[in-house]
Amino acid sequence: MRADTARTDAHSGAGWGAVALVVAAGIVTAFQAGKAAIATPWLLADMGLDLSAAGWLTGIFALLGILGGIPAGALVARVGDRPVLLAGLAAALLGAVLGALAPDYAVLLGARILEGLGFLFITVAGPAILERAVLPARREFAFGLWSCFMPAGLALAMGVGPQYGDWRNLWWASAGLAAAVLAAAALLPPAPARASLPMRSIGGDALSVLGNRRAVLLALCFALYSLMFFALFGFLPVLLVERMGVDGQAAGLLAALAAAANIIGNLAAGRLLARGAQRFVLLAAACLAMGLAAPGIYLQWFGALPTLLLCILFSAVGGLVPATLISSAPLLAREAGLAPVVLGLLMQGSALGQVLGPIFVGGAIQAHGWQAAAWIVLASALAAAGAASALRAGGARAAQ
Repeated sequence: MRADTARTDAHSGAGWGAVALVVAAGIVTAFQAGKAAIATPWLLADMGLDLSAAGWLTGIFALLGILGGIPAGALVARVGDRPVLLAGLAAALLGAVLGALAPDYAVLLGARILEGLGFLFITVAGPAILERAVLPARREFAFGLWSCFMPAGLALAMGVGPQYGDWRNLWWASAGLAAAVLAAAALLPPAPARASLPMRSIGGDALSVLGNRRAVLLALCFALYSLMFFALFGFLPVLLVERMGVDGQAAGLLAALAAAANIIGNLAAGRLLARGAQRFVLLAAACLAMGLAAPGIYLQWFGALPTLLLCILFSAVGGLVPATLISSAPLLAREAGLAPVVLGLLMQGSALGQVLGPIFVGGAIQAHGWQAAAWIVLASALAAAGAASALRAGGARAAQ
C-alpha cells in the first residue's frame, strides 16, 4: 500500500513538473504569435511596410495551422511528443533570433514561418505530453491549465511588448524566453516504450480522423469559437476607441485585461470537468453565453463601463470552450495513436476561425456597421451550440 502511494506521489510530482514546462512552452509560443501585432507600428516606421505586409507577419501563424495541423499530429504519433515539443521550441528560438537580425522583410517573414512551425509543433505536442504525464483523476485540470497558454501569452505580449521600445528588442526578449524554456524542457523524461504504430501514411491517418464525425464536429466547434473570439478581439481596441471614447494607450491595456479574463474560464472548465460536469452541455452553454453577450457589446445598448464588463464576461465564459474541446480530443479518437492527429485537426479548426473571424467581421463592419458583427457572432454561437448538442447526442448513442 505504501509503495503504491509512493509511486502515485512520485508520478504526480513528475507530472506537474511536465505540466509546468508544457504550459511555459505554450505561453512562450503564444507570446511570439502576439508580438507581431504589438510591433506593427515599429515595423511600419523601421522597414517601411504597409499594413498588408505587416498583416502577413501575424497571419502566417494561422495559415500554417490551417495547412499543417493534421500532419503535425501525425508526426507526433510517429516520432513522439517530446521530440516534437523540443523541435518546436528550437524552431521558435531560431526564428526569433533570425527575426531580430533580419535585414529586410523577406528574411523577417521567413523567420516568422519558423516561429509559426514552432507554434504548430508545440500546440499539438503539448496536450499529448499532458495526456500521458498526468494521472487520470487530475487530467482535466491539467488540460485547463494548458488551455490558458494562448490568452496568457497574448496578454503578456500586449502588456510588456510596448515597454521594449523597439521591435528588435522585443524579438530578442522572445528568443531569451524560448531558450530558457528549451533548456528546461530538455530535462523532460522521454515517453515510456509503447507498442509500435501500424505503418500508415499521413494521408491514411488524416482520412481516418476526417471520417470520425465527432472529431470533425469538435474541430467545427473550435473554428466557430475562434471566429467569435477573434471577431471581438481583432477589433476590440478600435471598438474601445471609436465607440467608447477610450484613448489608444488605455484601449490596449483594457483589451489585454479582457483577453486575460479568458484564463478564468479555462481554469474553471478544468475544475468543472474534473467534478463530473457534462462536457458538451458545458460547451453549448458557454457558446450561447458568448452569442448572447455580442449584441450588448456591438450594438452599444449600455454605457462604456457595462460594455467593457460584457467584453470581459464574453472572454471569461468563452474560456470554458477551448479547455473542454482540447480535453475531449483524446476521448474521441478511435484509437490512442490517433489522439495527436485529432488534436491537429482541432488546431486546424482554431486557425481557420482565426482567419475567418477578422475577415468576415471586418468586411461586415465596413459594409453595414458594427451591428453586423453582433449577428455574425450570434449566428456562430448558435451553430457552435448545435454542434455541441450533436456531440452530446453522438456520445449518448455510442454509450448504448
